[in-house]
Amino acid sequence: MYESLKKNMDNFHLYIFAFDDLCYDILEKLKPEKTTIISLKEFENEDLLNVKNDRTKAEYCWTATPSSIYYIMTKYKVVNCTYIDADLMFFASPEVLINELKKHESVLITEHRYSKLAKWYEKKRAGRFCVQFVTFKNNKAGMKVLEKWKGQCIDWCYDRYEDGKFGDQKYLDDWPENYDNVHILKHLGGGVAPWNIQQYKIKKEGNSYICTHIKTRQKFNMVFYHFQYVKLLDNGYIDIGWHNLSKVVVKNLYLPYLKRILKIEGKLKEVNPNYRTHYSGFKPESFKDLLKVLFKKITKFNLIKSRKNLKWHIL
Repeated sequence: MYESLKKNMDNFHLYIFAFDDLCYDILEKLKPEKTTIISLKEFENEDLLNVKNDRTKAEYCWTATPSSIYYIMTKYKVVNCTYIDADLMFFASPEVLINELKKHESVLITEHRYSKLAKWYEKKRAGRFCVQFVTFKNNKAGMKVLEKWKGQCIDWCYDRYEDGKFGDQKYLDDWPENYDNVHILKHLGGGVAPWNIQQYKIKKEGNSYICTHIKTRQKFNMVFYHFQYVKLLDNGYIDIGWHNLSKVVVKNLYLPYLKRILKIEGKLKEVNPNYRTHYSGFKPESFKDLLKVLFKKITKFNLIKSRKNLKWHIL
């Protein structure tokens, strides 16, 4: 994500929150340009610490999302702050997305734009909007939305659907109705992801990707792709998720991304031999989890690659 952002955008500063000591140690040794590394000890406050033991690691990360934005806005007094997920890769400058914000607008959010199958499976749980690229202006209107969201995530932020809530994400569903300063991103290139890529045809032109919406024939430049769910497994394979990904998408997007990730992984191990990013694999913990595994096997949507030669394998 960092390397692709640096390649496509000159004027940026990335604030990286290191949620464990190993991550902080590696980043401090690397000292990447245009970044500020923030340790968990430096960032955590009483509100976060009070709920930390009640949340899983993932839930705690979600809980901390609005708090991390608030921390940057208040400590570093930035004019605006954009939260971005670490599993994004940029193919063009995101300035075109942020520039959609008008003078009277203070918050930018992105829709999932689900494909038909993903919409049936995901929308109720994950919501209309995705916390992948969210911009706040540092003004009264922007801070009002941010502070409300921060308090909501402290109060409730779990990896389950309950009373219209899910993680940090479902709270965003109400923003367009509750606030008149929230802008829903129009550029389709901001937020191309495995849950909506089925709607588009993609064509590589140099280092850029030109997408065409199959139904409307609308053409647009891909600004970033969200590589959600990619997991390096201990058994030597890479899980790229359950969504239906075409050979064109896997060849042009996933394989170059995975090759880059594996190359970076080697460098990080040189910096600190304790570096490890692998998952042991998916272990069904409920009947619902078991159904997910069966669904993957039946549909062959969950494509696995060998880490050694990145050849195709089916789970």
